[in-house]
Amino acid sequence: MVTYRIDRINKEFLRAISEILQVRIKKDNVRDAILTKVSTSKDLSFAKVFYTLIDMDRKDEIQKALDSTAGQIRSMLGKDMHLRTIPELHFVYDDSEAKARAMEELLDKVAAMDAEKKSSGEN
Repeated sequence: MVTYRIDRINKEFLRAISEILQVRIKKDNVRDAILTKVSTSKDLSFAKVFYTLIDMDRKDEIQKALDSTAGQIRSMLGKDMHLRTIPELHFVYDDSEAKARAMEELLDKVAAMDAEKKSSGEN
């Protein structure tokens, strides 16, 4: 169970990392990452930063850029936040939106098949 403190830290990390990526990091391609969630371990040693993209063709390029700036971001977080330990950052692509779209399409197909079945059964 996620504690209230960890939940607040996750939200603060999300806000701070988003701001750092948009304003303070000089690489332009990291600005294309849209951060969705941060999940920090209980002992604050690791943090998964989930992101999504608009242009899926650049996924590998942006993943490499985010991985290369993780140490720099961690250093900036250490200066900005008042925590004893700053977690090691791991950027993870969040495919939940794509899965949700696929599920929505499947549900639409099932609904269309059901409607077709009802209309042919009434004749």
